[in-house]
Amino acid sequence: MMDQGKFLRTSNVLGSALLGMMLLSSGCGGGELQFGTPVSCSQLNGMAISAQAIGLPTSGAVVTDAHTVPPAGSGVAATGEYCQVKGEINPVDPAAPKIKFQLDLPTAWNRKALMFGGGGYNGTVPDVSGNVPAGPQDKAKPLARGYATFASDSGHQANQMGSRDGTFGQNDEALRNFAGDALKKTRDAALYLIRQYYAGAPQKSYFAGGSTGGREALAVAQRWPQDWDGVIALYPAWAAASLDLQFGRITRAFAMPGAYLNPAKRKTLYDAAIASCDALDGVKDGLISNIQACNSLFDPASTMLNGLPLRCAGGADSGDSCLSDAQIAALKTYSTAISFSQPLGSGETQYPGFNVWGADLGLPGDSAAQKTVRLLAMGDSQPAQPMPSDAPYWATFWDQWVKYFITRNPAFDSLSLDPQNAGPWQARIDQLTLMQDINKTDLSAFQAKGGKILMAHGMSDALVSTRSSEDYFRRLQSAMGSAAVDSFVRYYEIPGYGHSLSTVFNAAWDSLTALENWVEQGSAPVSQVVADTAGIPGRSRPLCEFPAWPRYNGAGDVNLAASFSCATQ
Repeated sequence: MMDQGKFLRTSNVLGSALLGMMLLSSGCGGGELQFGTPVSCSQLNGMAISAQAIGLPTSGAVVTDAHTVPPAGSGVAATGEYCQVKGEINPVDPAAPKIKFQLDLPTAWNRKALMFGGGGYNGTVPDVSGNVPAGPQDKAKPLARGYATFASDSGHQANQMGSRDGTFGQNDEALRNFAGDALKKTRDAALYLIRQYYAGAPQKSYFAGGSTGGREALAVAQRWPQDWDGVIALYPAWAAASLDLQFGRITRAFAMPGAYLNPAKRKTLYDAAIASCDALDGVKDGLISNIQACNSLFDPASTMLNGLPLRCAGGADSGDSCLSDAQIAALKTYSTAISFSQPLGSGETQYPGFNVWGADLGLPGDSAAQKTVRLLAMGDSQPAQPMPSDAPYWATFWDQWVKYFITRNPAFDSLSLDPQNAGPWQARIDQLTLMQDINKTDLSAFQAKGGKILMAHGMSDALVSTRSSEDYFRRLQSAMGSAAVDSFVRYYEIPGYGHSLSTVFNAAWDSLTALENWVEQGSAPVSQVVADTAGIPGRSRPLCEFPAWPRYNGAGDVNLAASFSCATQ
């Protein structure tokens, strides 16, 4: 029997069924679009989705579980009743893994859908009842706002290595799913179930993701522009395979004798960068905001810290208060671009270096957040063969990519493959870059539909280069013209913010509301503010459109955004 809330919701939706059919993207699959009587949550359990309803080849899908979740929580943490749906999309190749997905359907639906992106090599279904990347802590999460939310594991199930497990790369269909195909398949399966449950289609569909999820956000805008109204792409690993090659170059550099930095040495480097660069934004506030000036002036081989050279005397390692020549050389590899002898299959010619100076490369500390930062940066062990499980994230990522994507030989020594001189493996690398580098710059179809893109990247990201986001944004401007790009894209950089998490400045930004206002009301984002939830909880900074950065006005509370203005010099 239908409960009263479901009846009222259904009555509202039925009145807009025809509108919903018109708004439904034409790329959702080959089956006929029909809205009938809404089904209950329990009726979704076991429901089959035909292959014809999914726009890329599959063997159909099935709901493996559907049950009602009662309301819970209070205040901004409150979530109303919803139907939690889990399902599997079956592959064409019987040897390929299934795509596992989850869809949460709120009883009080706002007639919108939101898909979440993954992270790393994926392999687990993101928490679709959770927040968008770097989402605000003082606002309700998307599901609680009434969004139908969904995500998938991108077509494989991770082993104990979690988001660093690349073993699925041995299967072609699983690899294509990870590279992007699973996004379309999951979206179409979710939309089919949304139509069944509500007897109507979403009026707006959004995508939000960070890192690999940021790449996925840009992928849906590039590949299926008619399916989406707006995307949030944070710290996007858009040139994923080119980044893997840079990972290989950095891994080989830090695998050299004496090149690896322990956490104490990372703290020494960090302190030296802060001492040299903190005041470049007009105030010593513990954040490096003028990162370009810092990159220009800071040199670990010549800088001083507390009146002493950062470089160890004679270049030989003499303790945690200085850096050896081997360590400085590896850090300079980290901070500079990899250049390819010829364009890769994707057309990429390089991948930029990282903003190493002032980044948290994995500082000492036992808090859960600091341990995660360390995992996502330089880890706890030097890269070696075989690769330690606690080696830097980028080293294990490279190792898995070489073993399972390139050579498909689990015994292969990843340190023996030179990413700039790959020899017999170059053709395979070119294939992978063509598949994994999401680098289209003609987004006119997405723009014409009214789609909007919000991009943001932490200035101190040690896993996905901030400069790569700058590069992609500039390419969009070059390809489409600055005025056109300004009509549908915003790109911001956040001082002190690392990769997805930071103990220096952990960003919180209500990007979803900003996106809604732009898409649904035509109100472009202005005067956006980002808050810190970890370093100094509650402090804020203006969210400056690149290439601007927050500069202190000369007076006022250094912890308030109002004391800063966006500047370019």
